[in-house]
Amino acid sequence: MAKPVELSNGRSWKTKSAAKLHFKTMLARYGDGDIIADYDDHSDLCALLERFDVLIADSAPKIGPGIERFERRLNKGDGWSSPGFWVVRIDKTATDFSYVKAVDGTAKSQSQEFYDACHNAVSRDLLHMKQRQFDHFANADGEIECDITGQLVVYADANLNHANPPFGAIVNGFRKLKGWELAFPLGTLTTSKDAQLSTRFSDDALAREFRNYHHNLAVLRIVAKSRPPGSTTMSLTVKRPLRFS
Repeated sequence: MAKPVELSNGRSWKTKSAAKLHFKTMLARYGDGDIIADYDDHSDLCALLERFDVLIADSAPKIGPGIERFERRLNKGDGWSSPGFWVVRIDKTATDFSYVKAVDGTAKSQSQEFYDACHNAVSRDLLHMKQRQFDHFANADGEIECDITGQLVVYADANLNHANPPFGAIVNGFRKLKGWELAFPLGTLTTSKDAQLSTRFSDDALAREFRNYHHNLAVLRIVAKSRPPGSTTMSLTVKRPLRFS
């Protein structure tokens, strides 16, 4: 039975083949050396790289300290060359990653479970922040400007987006702080239970510790789930940053 591919930005495909075709087609739209400037393409690659880090990476995470941009570059070896996606980080280091491997993934790893626990520790606060922004700043039609495009969006068509550092980089930083880059202690996460839809920290104190760590670093913004016609760029500038006080 085919397994769907779901990314953290809401993009999904019914099969891995469909997801691979999406990224293969995306890669073909650019030339070697081009920056991936399209808004939706950048968003999809950010989410795909997070998937790579939690499902594939067995060493230092590809996201590193945060994402500045993606590029198409020509990968070269002895007797071969092929185009691929590269991530350029905010510290100017860069690395390639395989969209094929990222899509293929594996069964949920411990890193994915840890990522889920971190997200669950802050998800309610993120929802409250998004709702508060719309309650306080939406116009008479219930719309707020997308921080990137200026497009007016209603609540259902908007995401609360982590700017730099992305959420995956915050999770990786917390693991490094705890000395858990390669593994974390047994019993850190909840075991599977009936009606439990997602992994959580077994210790509420640890959940609060991550929550505080996240809130001190997170820079958020309201963005449209999809770009309007004619919008092609992904701005790194956060015009209206949202932070937890």
